Amino acid sequence: MCEAFLGVGNSLTGRRWVGPGTGIDRLAEHLAQRTGLPAPLCRVLARRSVTPEEAEGFLAPSLRDLLPDPMRLRDMETAALRFLAALTGRQRIAVFADYDVDGGASAALLLTWLREMGHGATLYIPDRIEEGYGPNVAAMQALARDHDLIVCVDCGTLSHDPIAAAGIDVIVLDHHLGGETLPPACAVVNPNRQDESGDLGHLCAAGVVFLLLVEVTRRMRGNTHKTPDLMGYLDLVALATVADVAPLVGVNRALVRQGLKIMARRRRPGLVALADVARMTSAPTPYHLGFLLGPRVNAGGRIGQADIGARLLSTDDPHEAAALAERLDKLNSERREIENAVRQAAMAQAEEHGLEAPLVWAAGEGWHPGVVGIVAARLKEATNRPAVVIGLDGDEGKGSGRSVAGVDLGAAVHKLASEGLLLKGGGHRMAAGLSVARNRLEEAMARLSELLAQQGAGLCGPADLRLDGVLMPGAASTGLVEQIEAAGPYGAGAPAPRFAFPDMAIAHTRRLGEAHLKLTFSDTTGPRVESIVFGAFDTPLGPALEAHGGARFHLAGRLEVNDWGGKRRVQLRLEDAARAG
Repeated sequence: MCEAFLGVGNSLTGRRWVGPGTGIDRLAEHLAQRTGLPAPLCRVLARRSVTPEEAEGFLAPSLRDLLPDPMRLRDMETAALRFLAALTGRQRIAVFADYDVDGGASAALLLTWLREMGHGATLYIPDRIEEGYGPNVAAMQALARDHDLIVCVDCGTLSHDPIAAAGIDVIVLDHHLGGETLPPACAVVNPNRQDESGDLGHLCAAGVVFLLLVEVTRRMRGNTHKTPDLMGYLDLVALATVADVAPLVGVNRALVRQGLKIMARRRRPGLVALADVARMTSAPTPYHLGFLLGPRVNAGGRIGQADIGARLLSTDDPHEAAALAERLDKLNSERREIENAVRQAAMAQAEEHGLEAPLVWAAGEGWHPGVVGIVAARLKEATNRPAVVIGLDGDEGKGSGRSVAGVDLGAAVHKLASEGLLLKGGGHRMAAGLSVARNRLEEAMARLSELLAQQGAGLCGPADLRLDGVLMPGAASTGLVEQIEAAGPYGAGAPAPRFAFPDMAIAHTRRLGEAHLKLTFSDTTGPRVESIVFGAFDTPLGPALEAHGGARFHLAGRLEVNDWGGKRRVQLRLEDAARAG
């Protein structure tokens, strides 16, 4: 085990600090010498394995350069031609979508594009509790009676029987892990099919849908119809990519960067209304997408009417958007109350099972299916291990899982299903869903833990805080923060840079409400830096820093620019601290 960074083996929050390592240090120094960029930025680039030759392009990524040729995906040509035939033939199209953000955004992409082309479509999203995830026989047969084409988005790759039962052409646009055989659709476009290379496996479903629209638009060149400007659709792709925890690497990074710019223009009524009810007062960031907008879109599918989110994202009526956003905001509040109750019970049970195992899991009677995924995410965050949470009802349990970097939960769940230990299961690297018989629950979770252990789950301790280096207060400028932001956006697969300020003196502290702490610090010779600790008094950080008594601390967190009151100031979003000396 490598030496603890700054000697912090047990911080105030009980974590061990881990530095960048000698290899990253050498690459960062080489980058700084070759490019002239600031050393802290070079550390961030080095962690992303960016070479001096790649640095300029990485800091200003071009979607034109990074967007893959849609035809790299199998069945893309068939899907594009069939979709175009439905459009030109004025055929009746139904869009069958999953009930989460990725499904809603994917559906909204198609519905909006078709509307702008003067062609309507029917939206169908199954009820989470009554119908469960993905196509089912009854729904597909009902849609087939009144439509000529069904497009399944963010679902369908494993839906053999429902697609066969439809009896009409079905296009699947998905990203969930495929099985050994494909369903009898006319096209299955999925970068995670088993016969794909996996190079584009990081795309979410909305990214796949966007590539279809790119290919369709390309094939319509020279047509008398004016096609929509697809760049204006990237706000939806960005929202889905972040909310579905797709890694922000490769083309995903460019899609989200450009999508955030589009979203900031406030041209999509649904996202404008949603941002307003979420009280967003600054330009959108991945944080806003993942923690403010995404949960509200998801709330309809979790505990309310399944199609509200997709309807909000696809509407062009500001009045309808405002009403739908208000409804989702209320549902989100209800969801939080349900989630809190389930989370407390799940954490207590997970502790009984053991938080050091490769898999953290819990199952409870009547736990709402709409919140088990969120609670699994909370368990994962608290333990740094894959987590599964299951709601039991009768002889069956339905659950959801979330994974950590480097552990493919979807593949493990798929294998578990193929071994007969699950009634149903599937997903992708970072998230999965499953159904299990009550009498096989313990056996299934034990086997899943074994499969995840084979991938290394449980080897990384929950007490590790990874840092990109040290900074002194004089180096923490708004210019540096803006340069570091240029290496983003940050999120899944691209964690935000964290720096340590060593041996700092705390100059001033002030409580914000009951839980948060505002403070300023310095090295006593340079300028002071402002800092905020959210939820400080829910952890040991608040009491220790507030009653510092003149003691000096190593402080760690993420740098950001605070625009409050019209003034731009550097602020450290403090996440951890340790006594110096």
